[in-house]
Amino acid sequence: MQIGRHRIDPPVILAPMAGVTDKPFRQLCKRLGAGLAVSEMTISDPRFWKTDKSLRRMDHAGEPDPISVQIAGTVPEMLADAARYNVDHGAQIIDINMGCPAKKVCNAWAGSALMRDEALVERILGAVVKAVDVPVTLKIRTGWNVDNRNAPTIARIAEDAGIAALAVHGRTRDQQYSGNAEYDTIAAIKSALAIPVFANGDVDSPHKAAEVLERTGADAILIGRAAQGRPWIFREVAHHLSTGEILPPPPLAEVRDILLEHLEALHAFYGEVAGVRIARKHLGWYAKDRPEHTDEQRAAFRAVVNRAESAQAQIVLTRDYFDALIAGVALPLPVAA
Repeated sequence: MQIGRHRIDPPVILAPMAGVTDKPFRQLCKRLGAGLAVSEMTISDPRFWKTDKSLRRMDHAGEPDPISVQIAGTVPEMLADAARYNVDHGAQIIDINMGCPAKKVCNAWAGSALMRDEALVERILGAVVKAVDVPVTLKIRTGWNVDNRNAPTIARIAEDAGIAALAVHGRTRDQQYSGNAEYDTIAAIKSALAIPVFANGDVDSPHKAAEVLERTGADAILIGRAAQGRPWIFREVAHHLSTGEILPPPPLAEVRDILLEHLEALHAFYGEVAGVRIARKHLGWYAKDRPEHTDEQRAAFRAVVNRAESAQAQIVLTRDYFDALIAGVALPLPVAA
């Protein structure tokens, strides 16, 4: 599957998620089988481009190609400038956010709120496509609410504007992440367009990925929340799509090593204080629902690692916990200093 000159193989993509798809997580997911990993959204207002948060979000040094950067905003000229700025700083694909349902984004009329103004959508897409010589993709939802499902109209506007590929989250904005994804809407959009269409929503297993691709006819799958604490889902899905087989779950030793690699990358990227704090949510996701853990073990693990104040303590506690699980022995978890 192609986006411009970039071949996306396998057609399994890490969906952009604010506060999650930072460079350490993108690199990890790519190493574990994602064909593409889209960055957290970067704001189009140039006043914020030099903040620590924006500088980290625009950091793509050492990241495998292709580099896809998502931008968000409401003013066509500012989005065009943001696209140019990000291309100058390493972006090889620009993705426009019209799918985020967060209130703070929609209250500023950005994200999925833009779908309420089709004329503005057309101006934004035209401005960004003309501004850069790299492929521009678009992420949308099925509409603003159940009475305003205008994704097919937005999709036609996108194709006419020169958008290279379209990702559709199969929910309206007001659904947030509740209910079931509307795969029939994605299928209708795919059948009406010549450009690649990506299906997003509720893909949490290799079987579900194959089912959604079959049902929608989409060219690729986006995986978001299901990758949190489970980045190996990309190789599992890719393997199933190519062979029809199901990989066994990773052994605990590999889960431990992946988690420790992720922690070290977070500490290095953000610095110790911020890295330790940001790592806590990932630790919770890795521990969640693992069959080897009892509820008491998970609660004890989270309680201790969440109190760890140093990178070394966080790593040692995590390694010791997983080593005990591997050995099949109970580990009395100490109180973190």
